[in-house]
Amino acid sequence: MNSPLPLQHHSVDSLPFSTAFTALPPPFFMRLQPTALPQPYLVCASASAAALIDLDPAQFSTDEFIETFTGNRIPDHAQPLAAVYSGHQFGVWAGQLGDGRAILLGDVPAAGQPAPARMELQLKGAGPTPYSRMGDGRAVLRSSIREFLCSEAMAGLGIPTTRALCVTGSDQLVMRETPESTAVATRMAPSFIRFGSFEHWFYNKKPEQLRILGDYVIDQLYPDLRDAANPYAALLAEVTRRTAHMVAHWQAVGFMHGVMNTDNMSILGLTLDYGPFGFMEAFDAGHICNHTDQQGRYAYSMQPQIAHWNCFALGQAMLPLIGTVEDTEAALAGFKPEYDAKMAALLHAKLGLTTQQADDSLLIDSLFAILQASHVDFTLFFRRLGELQMNNPATDAPLRDLFIDRTAFDAWALQYRTRLQTEDRTDADRRLAMHAVNPKYVLRNYLAQVAIEKAEAKDFSEIAKLLAILEKPFDDQPEHEAYAALPPDWASQLEVSCSS
Repeated sequence: MNSPLPLQHHSVDSLPFSTAFTALPPPFFMRLQPTALPQPYLVCASASAAALIDLDPAQFSTDEFIETFTGNRIPDHAQPLAAVYSGHQFGVWAGQLGDGRAILLGDVPAAGQPAPARMELQLKGAGPTPYSRMGDGRAVLRSSIREFLCSEAMAGLGIPTTRALCVTGSDQLVMRETPESTAVATRMAPSFIRFGSFEHWFYNKKPEQLRILGDYVIDQLYPDLRDAANPYAALLAEVTRRTAHMVAHWQAVGFMHGVMNTDNMSILGLTLDYGPFGFMEAFDAGHICNHTDQQGRYAYSMQPQIAHWNCFALGQAMLPLIGTVEDTEAALAGFKPEYDAKMAALLHAKLGLTTQQADDSLLIDSLFAILQASHVDFTLFFRRLGELQMNNPATDAPLRDLFIDRTAFDAWALQYRTRLQTEDRTDADRRLAMHAVNPKYVLRNYLAQVAIEKAEAKDFSEIAKLLAILEKPFDDQPEHEAYAALPPDWASQLEVSCSS
C-alpha cells in the first residue's frame, strides 16, 4: 500500500525558484528564454511527482501551471538556461552536444528533505538552444507521453529515475518523418549532470573547468565525499556503484534503455533520457529495443557491459582530477562485484529465495535458458511463479502454458521445488514476498501506443488510467487485468527509434 501523499501547499507562483547551476562559470551554460507555443493545453500530470516539490495538484488545471510548464511564462527568480556537455554515442566520440531541446527552468526545494536538497525542473521540447545543432528544439507528443509514463512507471517499480511532472501540448506542428504535434515534458531530478558533462572538459583540455565541475558535483550532490582522502576518486567509486545498481534493477524487470550513450548517463545513477526504451516481453537476451541500433550495442544482454564501459569513459575524463591511473582503476573496480551482488539479491528475491546457496547460479542459468528457448513473457513468468505451490505440481498449468517446451519447464520446476524445500517459508509467505518484487504491470509498448493514439485525438483519459495502474505495479488490481495480459499480435510490429 502506497503511503498517502504529504500535504501540499505551493501554488505555481509560490514555488521558491532559484538556479544553483548558475554558480558555475558562463562556459558551462547559456542563458536563454524558452520559445512560446501557441494555445498550450494540459496532456497529463503526476500528483506523486508534484508532491516531491510540495506543489498542489489542484494547480494542474490552471493557466499559470500550463503556461509555466510550456515555457510561455517564466516564474519569478527562475533563470532558464541550457547546459553544455559532450559524449560518446554508440561508442564513438561525438564531440560537443548539450541541451539541444531541454531548458533548465530552475530548481526548488525538495519536499521532506533537509536543506539544501533541491529538485531541478527542466522543460524538454521548449524550443531551440545554442546546442540544438540545426534542430528545432521541439519534442513531439508521442515521445513526450512515453517519457512521462515511463519515468513514473520506473518510480513505481522503485528504480532510480528522473521524474516527470507533466506534459503540455499544442496544435503547432513540427516535421519528423511526418508532421507531428508538439509537446513539452517537464522532468525533475536533483541534477541533470551527465557523464558527458565531465567528458566535455576533459576532451577540450580544460582542466580548470573540469575541476570546477568536480567540486560542484561533490559540494552540491555528494557533500559526504568532501572529507574523503581523494574526493574525486570517492566520487567516481560512488557513481560507479550507483550505476551498477541501477542497471541491475533494469535487468531484473526486463527494462531496456535503448540509447546508453555517455551523454545519457546520470552522475546520480538515475535512469535518464527515455527515448526508444522497452520492457522485455517474449524473452530474448539479445533483444534490441531501439530500431536505430543496427549493431545491437545496447541490446538487453549488453546493458551491464555498456554501463561498465561508460563508467570507464567517466573515469578517463576524471583522471586529471583523481591523479593516478591506479586510483582511477581502483574506483572503477567496484562495478562488477557491486553489479553481481545486487543482481544476485534481486534474482533471489524474484525467485522467493531468502538465502543464497552455492548451486543457485545453476538454477538461475537453467531458468534463463528455458525462458530463451521458449521466448516466455518475462513479466508474466515471474508474476505467475509466485503462485507456484511447492507440493502441488498439478496447479502449474498457468505457468507451464507460457512455455513451448513444457518438458523443459517441468524439469526446471522440479529443480526449483527441490531448492524451495531448503527454505523455511510457506507458499503463502513466499507468494506475498514474490508479488512485492515481481510487477504485474509494466509499460508495454502497445499500452503506450494505445494511449498515444487516443491522445492524438485529444482524449487523454488513457494516459491518466495507465499512470494510475503503473504507480502501483505490484498490486493485483483485478479491475485492470487486461493490462497485465500477453500483448496482442499487432504489438510485435511496433518499432521505436531515436527519432522524436
